[in-house]
Amino acid sequence: MKIFFTYVQIIISILLIIVILLQNRGQGLSASFGGGGEFYRSKRGLEKLLFYASIILIILFLISSIANLLT
Repeated sequence: MKIFFTYVQIIISILLIIVILLQNRGQGLSASFGGGGEFYRSKRGLEKLLFYASIILIILFLISSIANLLT
């Protein structure tokens, strides 16, 4: 059972990395060097879906980590 949770963690972590890398804010490196232009905007469409998917994957990863620890 421990091996099952290990594989689940690997799959969830790969999916989480992909979802986080797909989230594009359009700022590039300008924010790293103190570039301004920040403004508030709401998340819509695919950006909102990726945001919620990352939250769900983080929760699933936490649950699988605890389950792996307890088995």
